[in-house]
Amino acid sequence: MRLQEKKVMAIVDDEFEDLELWYPVMRLREEGATVHLIGNEKGKTYIGKYGVPATSEFAYQDVKAQEYDGILVPGGWAPDKLRRYEEVLTIVKEMDKDQKPIGQICHAGWVLISAKILEGKKVTSTPGIRDDMENAGAVWLDEAVVIDGHIISSRRPPDLPPYAKAFADALAK
Repeated sequence: MRLQEKKVMAIVDDEFEDLELWYPVMRLREEGATVHLIGNEKGKTYIGKYGVPATSEFAYQDVKAQEYDGILVPGGWAPDKLRRYEEVLTIVKEMDKDQKPIGQICHAGWVLISAKILEGKKVTSTPGIRDDMENAGAVWLDEAVVIDGHIISSRRPPDLPPYAKAFADALAK
């Protein structure tokens, strides 16, 4: 189990894209990683776009980026909420500064935009936020997965297998 010593946070809020949260979480756990669900409130059950629940184990203010090896940001409509929490932006900025794997898929790019970490980075996302990504200074590519250093990005649920593998590979380094 190559990720047995790794610890990852997956951030959640209501209307996350169910598969974009749970597929990578399960994939990483299969390889031995500890994955914590982090929300604005500890112990709150957030509901995904299609009704799948996710209960947070910790609140944003209770975790430190230094204690984790990477972060997953799911898509859906949750990123529009997530980017409004200063604690989330601080965590993402610290992960970026420390060059730890940051996984973002679909609309999750909004969180990275608000954290102001995309200038000059190659990324992908749902085509619906391509302009937002480019306006933030990113180079947008229409590919299943784009890896630029420690930032691993993907477009949508059909791209989950290569996205989750790329994130796991980055975490294993």
